[in-house]
Amino acid sequence: MFTLTEVASLNDIQPTYRILKPWWDVFMDYLGLVMLMLAIFAMTMQITKDQVACLPCLEDTDEASGTTSHPFTQQTTQAAAAATGAPAASSTPLVTKDLPDEVVTEITHQHTSVVAEKYANQPQPTGVRTNLDYQQYIFINQICYHVALPWYSKYFPYLTLIHTLVLMVSSNFWFKYPKTSSKIEHFVSILGRCFESPWTTKALSETACEDSEENKQRLTGTSSAPKQVSLEGKDEGANANSSTPMLGVKFSADKPITEVPSSMTILDKKDGEQAKALFEKVRKFRAHVEDSDFIYKLYVAQTIVKTVKFILILSYTSTFLAKINFKHSCEPDIKQLTGYRTFFCTHNMAFMLNKLLISYMALILIYGMACLYSLFWVFRRPLKEYSFEKVREESSFSDIPDVKNDFAFLLHMVDQYDQLYSKRFGVFLSEVSENKLREISLNHEWTFEKLRQLVTRNAQDQQELHLFMLSGLPNAVFDLTDLEVLKLELIPEVRFSAKVSQMTSLQELHLCHCPAKVEQTGFAFLRDHLRCLHVKFTDVAEIPTWVYLLRSLRELNLIGNLSSENNKMIGLESMRDLRHLKTLCLKSNLTKMPTNITELSPHLIKLVVHNDGTKLLVLNSLKKMINLIELELYSCELERIPHAIFSLTNLQELDLKSNNIRTIEEIISFQHLKRLTCLKLWHNKIITIPSSIGQVKSLESLHLSHNKLESLPPALFTLPKLRHLDVGHNSISVLPPDVGLLHNLQHLAINSNKLEVLPKPLFRCTKLKVLCLGNNALTALPETVGQLVQLTQLELKGNCLDRVPVQLGNCRMLRRTGLVVEDHLFDALPVEIKESISQESNAPFTSGL
Repeated sequence: MFTLTEVASLNDIQPTYRILKPWWDVFMDYLGLVMLMLAIFAMTMQITKDQVACLPCLEDTDEASGTTSHPFTQQTTQAAAAATGAPAASSTPLVTKDLPDEVVTEITHQHTSVVAEKYANQPQPTGVRTNLDYQQYIFINQICYHVALPWYSKYFPYLTLIHTLVLMVSSNFWFKYPKTSSKIEHFVSILGRCFESPWTTKALSETACEDSEENKQRLTGTSSAPKQVSLEGKDEGANANSSTPMLGVKFSADKPITEVPSSMTILDKKDGEQAKALFEKVRKFRAHVEDSDFIYKLYVAQTIVKTVKFILILSYTSTFLAKINFKHSCEPDIKQLTGYRTFFCTHNMAFMLNKLLISYMALILIYGMACLYSLFWVFRRPLKEYSFEKVREESSFSDIPDVKNDFAFLLHMVDQYDQLYSKRFGVFLSEVSENKLREISLNHEWTFEKLRQLVTRNAQDQQELHLFMLSGLPNAVFDLTDLEVLKLELIPEVRFSAKVSQMTSLQELHLCHCPAKVEQTGFAFLRDHLRCLHVKFTDVAEIPTWVYLLRSLRELNLIGNLSSENNKMIGLESMRDLRHLKTLCLKSNLTKMPTNITELSPHLIKLVVHNDGTKLLVLNSLKKMINLIELELYSCELERIPHAIFSLTNLQELDLKSNNIRTIEEIISFQHLKRLTCLKLWHNKIITIPSSIGQVKSLESLHLSHNKLESLPPALFTLPKLRHLDVGHNSISVLPPDVGLLHNLQHLAINSNKLEVLPKPLFRCTKLKVLCLGNNALTALPETVGQLVQLTQLELKGNCLDRVPVQLGNCRMLRRTGLVVEDHLFDALPVEIKESISQESNAPFTSGL
């Protein structure tokens, strides 16, 4: 036998799941418990009290003799049977036909007087005697219990128990089914943590403070604009008072962020970490649950099952209500055992069962009404969509997204319990809320002292701070007033507040994959003080729009995807405000030069294009940039020198590194560029140098390394101003003697070639400071090398030298750090020369490089 507690455990669920049970489910649970108690009570009564009492109907006649059995005859017959030794049973009445006629006659005559006298002296009985003993009555009662009683009277308590258990299981099946229970358990766990999280309270408190601040401003009638405004609002008034267009760029959030008390922004580190973990859990749970509506379908299915079950129970139970009676007529086939065919029986539990059945039907009817209401609620509104519109209106978190499918259904169920749960849960769906949390945690972790320790000195002796992969920009950064270079890399949310105006020394800013927003006051400061900006991005749309409004900017570096279909993003009207821009560097994959950059032509003096191997086809826009002084076109897959370059009359330095140039016959056109002093054609595929190179008289520096040159034309050595010549990493086997004509030559690099002999006129270039001869096939170094008295760097390593001339001692400025040679060759030099070269070897080497 099981107890009520054990049965009720079928309806027991974890207390935390109660938030997912609306009032009708709770009501049906209590109804189920009442029906369960009613079923168990009925079963107990039936097991202990249920029975029938049966009596034979004496109008039943003997079919064989046509006489009616009488007590007197029965008693006489029993006495006769005893006298003759005939079998007799106390439980079975005997009739006269069972004895011989002569015995019956004799017994009758002998005992008539005795029996008559006995009965004459006793009072006459008032009841009907059946002569059935106790065992026979028990037997008859049991037979008639199963024959006469309707089945519903016997099994009603058991049916009630089974129906109740089915309804209980149906009510809570979605909590137990494996595919839904895990999601529900996860949801309830997250919901409870979000409800109790300190961050939820603080976020809603800040919202209340903002609302009260706005109300205060409205009541006081203040006319001053908030500190954080969008640039759109400024434009409306600025267009009337200023000629500077703002292009509708938005710099801040939709709502102004007011200062909140410090007590509200203080969050324990542990609480902050837990809140950040909750944001991540909510994000993953939403992605996991929103793609399915299985929980919703299961809940609808179990509600339909309960409704059908209610209709079924009510329909067949009502038909059996009239069959539960107190009186029953029983006709079992046991006449050969009792002598009676018909019995009259009474059922002692009939009245109780009738009342219990009426009560059960009433409970089922109420239960069914709750099921019908549940179905009405399920289909009355779209439960697979949930909107946080009300929460967005009541809080500053206007970015809380609407949800769908099972996620929406669970939130609808929670609303039936308490709408405050979904309101608090919505805080963890808001990116604004998450960003606020990150900002608070970030500011607690990155203090001024910690940031100060990370400040270093760069190669330009500037104070530099590099922050990498933080959740945001710490406020303490703005307190580094002497910082000159700020590098931010992979920071998802960068916001320059008004406090950036404290960084009076800031001149250079790097934004590497960092979407940056700036407040109006902060933008005004950056616009007037920032000189150099580096922006690295994946798509051109990621470039902050305020970048194109920095009118004091001198250098702009854009590194990322600027394909041809996106060139229009670098708009004409955008670049127009960069009035003082001198240097523009584009590291991208352009197929044509953006025509819009020609608006920079009045003041742009340096243009750098690193194209990462993408072929640059159209360069016509370069013709308009007549003020360019330096032009670099790296990895643009150029096959010839672009003709548009020959129109740049002010060009002084041209760098065409890492292209696919094979011939430079157009080099004669450079004679029209009177100011061209530096030409870099290195890392190409140039085979020969045309003699027309001699016409470019203004050249002072020529870089032709990493090509396929096999010889050098004599005209090359007629350039009177040439000071730097680099032809290393080629296949040159002979250095012409005309090299001695370059009297102003200071740097000659012909390393990694095939030289076997050095011409003696080479050492007439007495102004040489750097001579790179390494990795050739030289077998001897002429003694005239001693004439290069200004030599500071000499590279000889990688040749076939067996000795180094002692005349190196005449090169008074040559030091051991500048002499690149095998150790055994250096050790073979005389001691005094080695000491002369080695002296002051620890002194800093600054000249000649």
